[in-house]
Amino acid sequence: MTSKTDAKTTTMNVDKEKGHRDHPDGLSNLPVSSKEKDEAITMVGEQEHELDPALVARTVRKIDLYLLPVMIFGYGLCYYDKAILGSAALFGMTTDLSLSLVVSPASNGKPAVLDTTRLSWATSIFYFGMLAGLYPLTFALQRISNMGRLLGVLVIIWAAICMSTAGVTTHQGLYAQRFLLGFFEAVIPTSFMCIISSYYTQEEQSLRQSWWYSATCLWTIIGGGLNYGFSLVKGGALHSWQYIYLLAGTLTFLFGVICFFAAPSSPVTAWFLSKDEKFAAVERLRANQAGVRCTRLKWAHVRESINPREDGIKTLLVFVMMGSAYTINGAITGFGPLIVSTFNYTPHQAILLQFPLGGLGFVLMILTGWLGTRYRDIRLIMIGLGCLPVIAGCVIVWKSEWDPVHAVTPVIGYTMVGSFFPLVVTLTIATGMANVAGHTKKSFMSATIFVAYCVGNIVGPLMVRSQSRAQHYPELWLGLIICYIICIIASISLYVVLTRANKKKERTLLEQGLEDDQAERAKLAFQDLTDLQNPYFRYVL
Repeated sequence: MTSKTDAKTTTMNVDKEKGHRDHPDGLSNLPVSSKEKDEAITMVGEQEHELDPALVARTVRKIDLYLLPVMIFGYGLCYYDKAILGSAALFGMTTDLSLSLVVSPASNGKPAVLDTTRLSWATSIFYFGMLAGLYPLTFALQRISNMGRLLGVLVIIWAAICMSTAGVTTHQGLYAQRFLLGFFEAVIPTSFMCIISSYYTQEEQSLRQSWWYSATCLWTIIGGGLNYGFSLVKGGALHSWQYIYLLAGTLTFLFGVICFFAAPSSPVTAWFLSKDEKFAAVERLRANQAGVRCTRLKWAHVRESINPREDGIKTLLVFVMMGSAYTINGAITGFGPLIVSTFNYTPHQAILLQFPLGGLGFVLMILTGWLGTRYRDIRLIMIGLGCLPVIAGCVIVWKSEWDPVHAVTPVIGYTMVGSFFPLVVTLTIATGMANVAGHTKKSFMSATIFVAYCVGNIVGPLMVRSQSRAQHYPELWLGLIICYIICIIASISLYVVLTRANKKKERTLLEQGLEDDQAERAKLAFQDLTDLQNPYFRYVL
């Protein structure tokens, strides 16, 4: 590793008395004090260094082998303890906690009409809790120097809340438990998004974001198998759904212990890397121009993210894409087995039919993640194309005949919906996080993406009206179709916005004669500048 000696003299002067840097876009007052900079700069400095390709490859492989399995396990638990509700509703929770009320009893050969509004709210209130926890916990995780300690404590609290579900005896108690569960789980997805953006290049992030988020599909299978097994348990002091929650809480506790003792704050402090590997892990990220980690909160980053004259339009479009795409999840996760059971399958068969959905979704998610890493500017295109099978699946479920014995066609449509929407979501996550720089801005974007996730999950279950079962839930499927049309429009709009932003940056550098200034490019990489402040940052499409 040798420092380059042919670096050009920078045209951006540092005012040592004021501590400000002039910017080629006319921006000023950019902080340069050591406390304001990225912690990576203490390791690699402001000059670019050459790296041994073999060392880089070995480093990336070790990061993959350490981070990704732990993240898949952790996010799988996040998904599992939410998805349990759908299966638990089939195996006694609905009756035990009075989550379903009889509106009209069965008569003259007609089935009873049930009101599942309480179950809908039990699903939705989790996301109100997550809304409350997203911003404060995400910023707290940035602010604490030892991220693993705080993360571990929060996960252990989450585990205790999850296990306490087995002791709930009323629907009001379930509401309180679900709210607290959402509050403490809020830190997991946002921390994972920031971790990926701090360890991987822009090109690599698409596949790695897909890997941890693929846990939703893997745990559709794993969790479904566990739920099926527990549903066969008869006798004992507890009902089958209570055992499921005790298992989920125990696994979550183990994950919390792992986080507390083994979660590194950044590649600078990654204990599983050697000294040379840490250097390579950080230096190779210089090309990102997005930084690694800065523990100082900068509210100017937040203002930039929401100001429509600066970056607000990008933030809004990512929000709309995530929110509209995730309306499906509330219905699929909370009501999936219940909806499939209305196709005249038994509760046990309804759980088993989730398996192909999870398997196909996993394959599609990893495939599109790999394509997004292999080809730089196709992520937004894939998002738009991925929306089409979801829309088609909604139409198939809605308009097909529900056979009185075993309905096959609506199951095919349901599988299409559940398999393709995760790839739309994971590509939205990857696109949003790859297109921000500055740690506070990354934290804000990750929290905003999951605020949209919460909004979608709150709205989704409320579109399921049990009273319209005979008409195949028309409000649900029509609402989802509209949401995915909105997602397509938003992805096209974001493509245009980011393309124009890249052209503007290139034009500005050309006018200033700075397009080839590699020394200045290297110097700005770890100053904790935002994507707007850094003229060398480029957006990926």
